[in-house]
Amino acid sequence: MASQPLTLQRSPLSSSSPPSSSSPLQRLSTFKSPTAGGSPSTTTTTTSTSTNSTAQSPLDSFASDPIFSAFLSPNFSSTSFSSAALSSGSPASTAEKLHHAIRQLESQLRTEVLSRHADLLSQLSSLQHADHTLSTVRSAVSSLQSSLRRIRSELSDPLISIKTQTIQLSNLHSTTELLHHSTRALRLSKKLRDTVAASASDPDKLDLAKAAQLHCEILNLYGEYDLVGIDVVEEEIKWVRETGDKLRSEAMKVLDRGMEGLNQAEVGTGLQVFYNLGELRATVEQLINRYRGIGAKSVSAALDMKAITGSSGGGGYGPGGIRGSGMPQIGGGAKAREEQWLRMGSCMDKLHSIMVAVWHLQRVLSKKRDPFTHVLLLDEVINEGDTMLTDRVWEAIVKAFASHMKSAFTASSFVKETFTIGYPKLFSMVENLLERISRDTEIKGVLPAINSDGKDQMVAAIEIFQTAFLALCLSRLSDLVNSVFPVSSRGSVPTKEQISKIISRIQEEIESVQLDGRLTLLVLHEIGKVLLLLAERAEYQISTGPEARQVNDPATQAQLKNFMLCQHLQEIHTRISSMITGLPAIAAEVLSPSLGAIYGVACDSVTSLFQAMLDRLEACILQIHEQNFAVLGVDAAMDNNASPYMEELQKCILHFRREFLSRLLPSKNATTSGPETICTRLVKSMASRVLIFFIRHASLVRPLSESGKLRMARDMAELELAVGQNLFPVEKLGAPYRALRAFRPLIFLETSQLGSAPILQDLPPSVILHHLYTRGPDELQSPLQRTKLTPLQYSLWLDSQGEDQIWKGIKATLDDYASSIRARGDKEFSPVYPLMLQLGSSLTENPPTS
Repeated sequence: MASQPLTLQRSPLSSSSPPSSSSPLQRLSTFKSPTAGGSPSTTTTTTSTSTNSTAQSPLDSFASDPIFSAFLSPNFSSTSFSSAALSSGSPASTAEKLHHAIRQLESQLRTEVLSRHADLLSQLSSLQHADHTLSTVRSAVSSLQSSLRRIRSELSDPLISIKTQTIQLSNLHSTTELLHHSTRALRLSKKLRDTVAASASDPDKLDLAKAAQLHCEILNLYGEYDLVGIDVVEEEIKWVRETGDKLRSEAMKVLDRGMEGLNQAEVGTGLQVFYNLGELRATVEQLINRYRGIGAKSVSAALDMKAITGSSGGGGYGPGGIRGSGMPQIGGGAKAREEQWLRMGSCMDKLHSIMVAVWHLQRVLSKKRDPFTHVLLLDEVINEGDTMLTDRVWEAIVKAFASHMKSAFTASSFVKETFTIGYPKLFSMVENLLERISRDTEIKGVLPAINSDGKDQMVAAIEIFQTAFLALCLSRLSDLVNSVFPVSSRGSVPTKEQISKIISRIQEEIESVQLDGRLTLLVLHEIGKVLLLLAERAEYQISTGPEARQVNDPATQAQLKNFMLCQHLQEIHTRISSMITGLPAIAAEVLSPSLGAIYGVACDSVTSLFQAMLDRLEACILQIHEQNFAVLGVDAAMDNNASPYMEELQKCILHFRREFLSRLLPSKNATTSGPETICTRLVKSMASRVLIFFIRHASLVRPLSESGKLRMARDMAELELAVGQNLFPVEKLGAPYRALRAFRPLIFLETSQLGSAPILQDLPPSVILHHLYTRGPDELQSPLQRTKLTPLQYSLWLDSQGEDQIWKGIKATLDDYASSIRARGDKEFSPVYPLMLQLGSSLTENPPTS
């Protein structure tokens, strides 16, 4: 009994033992439990083993066992293990160990089975119940399968019949639809035939839009419902397609005719036909591409030098033929140039007609709607964000124009020369093209054919010739100035004819572009550069030094040269200023700096001389302080001779007139007629200064007796006569002359009459105040006496001060006078004291305006 469980337990572990007729669980059930009379020793052993197994897991003990550990490895190989056992030298010992291990394993398995005997019996009962249930289910499934086979056999025939009839119904329906659409297509085809046949006698009566609509519907039916293969339909479709080609041809003729004649009705009809055909977008794109190509070809033909020289004679090889450099042969230049301008004019006309036609097409598209769908045709052609048709064509034209112009400029010296010299004409052609397009496409509520940016792009395409033209203009004028004013020769003065030649050349340059304001301004900028160059060269020719400033001897050669330069520059300034009088104000602004430079150099050539003459005349007038105007007596009053200083002043004026002014002012009437010149302005300024300077120093004369007043009045008369006859008409000097005329009666008025005398309005306040010192006591010192300055020094101070500052100096002397009177204890002041205070206070309250 002790060995039986071991035998029963070994058989399932041995792979070579045949399977037992009963399972190990069934055999284990034959063991008796310990309470049923089992061996006490067995029970004790089992309990002890169970206790040990509880304390230590069987797998842990096997893992630490030297024999079982090898069999638990995942990499175990029976071949390797056997080879190692045989090569160890003691295979019998290894076999014994294996047998011992097998016995331990069997013992352990038996222990495990015995410890779980109750659970195993319970599982065996469940398996028996499951097996019984499974046999019941298997029987039910077999019955269900038998029912399903019977039902399938009953339903298969109706199902097959239904599928067959469904296919028949579908085919019948498809056939009905096909017949229906075929019939509709044939009816539409008949309508199309009737429409075409109705216009057989008169093609103009063909309703293209209706025919196109029928054509489109027929082809849509043919394609949408797959009518391919139906003989009668195929025959009609062939005819329909042929008719469609004819409709396209007729519609394109109508569209072209309408665009050429700008007929909105015809253009609308043609567009409607192509819309009905479903080809509107493609047709418009085709038209736009065609016009773009025509524009590019027109520009290319206008600048084709071979065609130009060939048409002008010689076939390109004889006289008038073209050379490798792009220049015509000798004898053909004029004809080629004329042909060039004719072709350019034709090109401008072609571009105008293209843009107007495209604009007309765009205009009709923006107005025309489909009568059935009310769709705007322009929306079918242009998507949101796309450029307009006119912009596309104009962009292509400008691009082609700019490209050919640039190529012609670099590749053909003949075209470069023709368009550079004749740039005003080229620019006028472009401007005229832009103006015509704008004028012919300017309708309220409709976009114009080209906008301002498009115009600027076209003008920019010829800027390369504009730059060359302006450079040529500058070069021509600069060369002329350089020839008239050579740098190497400083002493030479140009002739009047040379100066006239410069002025005439400038006038020609202005007249060649005066029809266009923008180009005129560009040319004026170049003329301004030339005038600055001329002013620089003329300034280099001016003579300086003592010879140019001497005024006591006859005019020197240096002075005569300066006189001629001044007259030449004055002539240039006057003539050019008169040229731009008819131009816009901005023209004067452009030339203002250069004309100012010319005027400044002209003044510089004689200013030093005029300043020297004025200094000499002022020196003569300063001698008035050396004269004795306090002499009393009848002899002094009856003396009709002028004072010595006045006689010297008159001699100087006569000398200046004879030696200098007669050359600067050729005729006596030069100062009274015509516009004011540089010399007349300088002479007028000098004459005014002489009168003012005389009045100033005449007012400073102190003391002044009654006979002295008469003598001074005679001097004033002599001065007026000398200045009026030899310098400038005194009546045209304005305020200085009025002051001189007012000062003469002023010196004869009583002091009490001075306060309300109207002549005071014509005199500077400082002159009146200075004159009043002559009427006051000696202790009332004038500023000249108080500061102990020379008359010249005091005069220079007066030139640098205003009337208010002069009054401050005079007021200081009045305060000193008042202080001295009060110090003496006197209570009466000189009559001139309150009068001077009164005049000075009015000057403070109402300051004079210069």
